[in-house]
Amino acid sequence: MAQNTATAESAGIGDPEAFAFVQALAAELSTGKVDLPSFPDIAMRVRQVLSDENVKPEQVVRVVSSEPALAARLLQLANSAALNFSGKVVTDLRTAVARMGFNMVRSAAIAFAMSQLKKVDALKGLEEPLDALWSRSAAVAAMSHAVARRFSKVNPDTALLAGLLHGIGQLYILTRAAKHPKLFSNEAAYHNIVRDWHSSIAKALLENWEMAEEIVEAVGNYEDIGRTHIGPTDLTDVLTVGYLLASYRDHPETIELNMEGVAACARMQLDRPAYDKLIQESGEEIAAMQAALGR
Repeated sequence: MAQNTATAESAGIGDPEAFAFVQALAAELSTGKVDLPSFPDIAMRVRQVLSDENVKPEQVVRVVSSEPALAARLLQLANSAALNFSGKVVTDLRTAVARMGFNMVRSAAIAFAMSQLKKVDALKGLEEPLDALWSRSAAVAAMSHAVARRFSKVNPDTALLAGLLHGIGQLYILTRAAKHPKLFSNEAAYHNIVRDWHSSIAKALLENWEMAEEIVEAVGNYEDIGRTHIGPTDLTDVLTVGYLLASYRDHPETIELNMEGVAACARMQLDRPAYDKLIQESGEEIAAMQAALGR
């Protein structure tokens, strides 16, 4: 943990509160069992039932229907423009689950749980940053889904899940910081902690949740814009581009500049015309996906 100790000394900028917080993060990571505090139980129950490769749709429906708000969210997602290509509305959960597939059900459960965190009593006062993080996660998820479909052979549902989870390390830090309210008064120290720690925390958390290795890899490395590898576009590439395009979508005049030097963009041959075409062809789909996820 020598590297973490060095980070603790540099990130705190002489702030005792920040230093104590980073020491606590280091101790939690050293246990190898990182979990997200206050995370709604329904997401974990869905994850557990879907961990069985032989699970039947009826079992999934039974778990999902135990949380009416999640059940409603699944129906909304199944009938969204992003998934309902036939235009036929489904009204029962079993048909919705069949249309969506288990990967999308898992994503929807995690999305629902993330959106509910701001209602947790222990996190009162953090509604604004929680909502901002959730809004960004939904945007990155929807964009990654669209990028995967149009510029790669990566499973779009897996890209959606990776997009939802890209900020899970930051979410962990934010929920832990609730017990250190003075930390928020030193904005520079807090942002340094997030910058230095969110990736390693995300990896530890997702490994604890037994997420697929490609998702752990993508969430841990999507910020490495110079990343190179042998072979076709992979999930990490898709998440890198999805995050980039979602971040600058409201400022399209800067897209081309911000794509320069990004290896994943070059690998996908993604230039400004390609981006404009993506938004033109999938803008409604992206908006529908965000709305169905809860934004």
